[in-house]
Amino acid sequence: MRIFILFLLIFFFTADQGYSQRIKGALIAGFNATQVDGDEVVGYNKLGLNVGAAAIIPFKKKWSFSIENVFSQKGSHRGEIYIDSLSGSYTLRLNYVEVPVLVHFTDKEIITVGSGFSWGRLVGAKEWEHGQRTNTSAKNGPYDKNEFSWLADLRFRIWKRLKFNLRFSYSLAKIRTRKYDNGYSTWERKQYNNALSFRLLYIFNERLSEKVSSKK
Repeated sequence: MRIFILFLLIFFFTADQGYSQRIKGALIAGFNATQVDGDEVVGYNKLGLNVGAAAIIPFKKKWSFSIENVFSQKGSHRGEIYIDSLSGSYTLRLNYVEVPVLVHFTDKEIITVGSGFSWGRLVGAKEWEHGQRTNTSAKNGPYDKNEFSWLADLRFRIWKRLKFNLRFSYSLAKIRTRKYDNGYSTWERKQYNNALSFRLLYIFNERLSEKVSSKK
């Protein structure tokens, strides 16, 4: 958190004052499609919420800086495939409170691209293997309580101050190391969150050109 506060201070003191005074807010609502790389389960099959709010600080004509506070659900899911007498099903639910920090570039008030980093704090964890609940929890592990991710962000204006947002995020450090045993051999895998986010953003205190504001 100290790093994020430092970033905020840097942008406040270095930004063009004419732009930085126009701080914008945003409400965020959407969902994640996620998988955990390294857990032997393939596909963005786990759906979860991605909701929260953001502050957006312009510092040049087309550039802005944003900091968010979001509740984000990640994990992994596989249905029954029956391996011998076992169902083969697997479900992992990881709940995070995240603070993404990004820099954005906006072209023609329509398309915005951005990149940045996020810190997440694990606040909930549940896991099921072959239909049975395991001892996994946010408090007892085995998943790391902190996650640091890289983000790539793309936004489209769909109506006045309403935007559609597509985001990709990937863990910079492993969230868990797990050993596997199939009865014939054993192996070890490092695991990473891999997420696609589909969100709607409603922007407050945004000055729109006549061309944008007159659109029905």
